[in-house]
Amino acid sequence: MVNFVDSDLAIMKVRFVVVGKTDEKYLLEGISKYEKRLKHYAQYSMEVIPDVKKSKKLSSELQKVEEGKEILSKVAKSDYIVLLDEKGKSFSSKEFAKNLEKKMVSGVSSIVFIIGGPYGFSDDVYQRANEKLSLSKMTFSHQMVRLFFVEQLYRGFSILKGEKYHHE
Repeated sequence: MVNFVDSDLAIMKVRFVVVGKTDEKYLLEGISKYEKRLKHYAQYSMEVIPDVKKSKKLSSELQKVEEGKEILSKVAKSDYIVLLDEKGKSFSSKEFAKNLEKKMVSGVSSIVFIIGGPYGFSDDVYQRANEKLSLSKMTFSHQMVRLFFVEQLYRGFSILKGEKYHHE
């Protein structure tokens, strides 16, 4: 495993871009808990893209297009983009950690994980993505997925560091 905390790899930027705000206090508290922990491993930040205004007047396809424009405006050409998508690849926590490590070793300096809106992603966002990741075959609310993912991201980094958070 890479000792990334003591090397140049520690400068990896990890951004989490989500569409729509998190309403539930208990989810906000959980997300905040893991975000604080993540800052020990990477330059982590989360960015919330506001819901599309007048979305009730838009078809699901047009809503995806509008959200897609906002999402793409938040990423740089050099960012490695991972969409959290039900059709993505599934990993165990250890496999996910290895996937993170592989990106760090290969020189990825900025990775952006993205959760889209209620209808998923536009074709343009899919075209821009480098990878798709699925947390489960089950369907969860977009707000809950935020907490689940931030915890898994923390877990992945703690596995790479060899800490005792993850048990097997």
